[in-house]
Amino acid sequence: MARDLFPWGLFRKHLCIQCDKYRKGVIDGSACRSLCEKDTLYLGKCFTAKPDSQVYSGSWGDLEGVIKCQMAEAPHYDLGNEMERRKEAAVFNKPTKGTSVEKFREMIFNHLKAKVGDQANLADLATQVLSITDSNKDGHISLPEARSTWALLQLNEFLLALVLQDREHTPKLLGFCGDLYVMEKVPHSPLYGISLPWIIEVWIPAGLRRSMDQWFTPSWPHKAKISIGLLELVEDVFHGTFGSFIMCDLGATSFGYNDRHDLKVMNAKYIVPEAIFQEDIRQQHCDVDEDCLYGSDCMTSCDLTKHRCTTEVTRPNLAKACDALKDYILRGAPYDVIEELEKQLYACIALRGSAEQMEIEHSLILNNLKTLLWKKISHTKDS
Repeated sequence: MARDLFPWGLFRKHLCIQCDKYRKGVIDGSACRSLCEKDTLYLGKCFTAKPDSQVYSGSWGDLEGVIKCQMAEAPHYDLGNEMERRKEAAVFNKPTKGTSVEKFREMIFNHLKAKVGDQANLADLATQVLSITDSNKDGHISLPEARSTWALLQLNEFLLALVLQDREHTPKLLGFCGDLYVMEKVPHSPLYGISLPWIIEVWIPAGLRRSMDQWFTPSWPHKAKISIGLLELVEDVFHGTFGSFIMCDLGATSFGYNDRHDLKVMNAKYIVPEAIFQEDIRQQHCDVDEDCLYGSDCMTSCDLTKHRCTTEVTRPNLAKACDALKDYILRGAPYDVIEELEKQLYACIALRGSAEQMEIEHSLILNNLKTLLWKKISHTKDS
């Protein structure tokens, strides 16, 4: 079992269940032996107190990583142990025994189609999933490997990592065991901001607090490169190779960057396929527009004739990205670029409606911002 570096709590119980399932042949994956037998996958600092989403720092041999496990629901202790065991078992019950590799490929294809829509390259994505499933690279896919991959496919973050694996914006998947997975460590996070004790926080005016969040950020050329990374991410998830994604948490804590100042997504839970977003939000009951919130910043309007939320977001991904970057990129900007940069950022923030409705304007603003920033840093060593 992994080394006891912290108070385990709920996660310790979950790890024990994972390793028990591995030993019984229910699950498998490239991280299972290291976690459950070889004692080479160590867990460190806890990054979240949420019972349904456990995140820890960790090391795996010479690699530094982040260990994640989405535990579906917060446990309900009043339901008894039997109910909890049944819930846990249900996570790894697909595919069933006797399923062929071709049938599993079909399952993957249909699942991806339901998630991202009928995209031209879905067969290629399904092939990539099968390649990851063969975790020990022996040329065969076992039932435990297949069940682990199927559980991971239910997670938005895992899906996004697959879709953007050829880009630099998502940390690499290092390994998995069941629905527990290890991602590449992002050395610098969050994107900006400082943490203060709540007793101090309540006394600080909002304007000063926003200014304090920018105190310990990199040099402006480095911030420009990071900002370009966020704009490229917005571009990649809008009408990308595998469909469009809606970004529903564009706060600074969702992003970080590496030592080369490449932007990295820290939390992709609320970067969701457009089809899934629309399916979920249209089921939401509402009396006012404010009831139609998904994640932390995806808002639609309320159809009062049906008391159901509509599916069109009021602000596109790009507008929210520019809002998140405004204070970050304007602070310390060179005098010969700040006026034009501010003008373009505010034009970007003012975008309304879905990106499809204003595709030309959306693309023009995005390209103008990227060009302005690249021109300023392209001849420096920081680019």
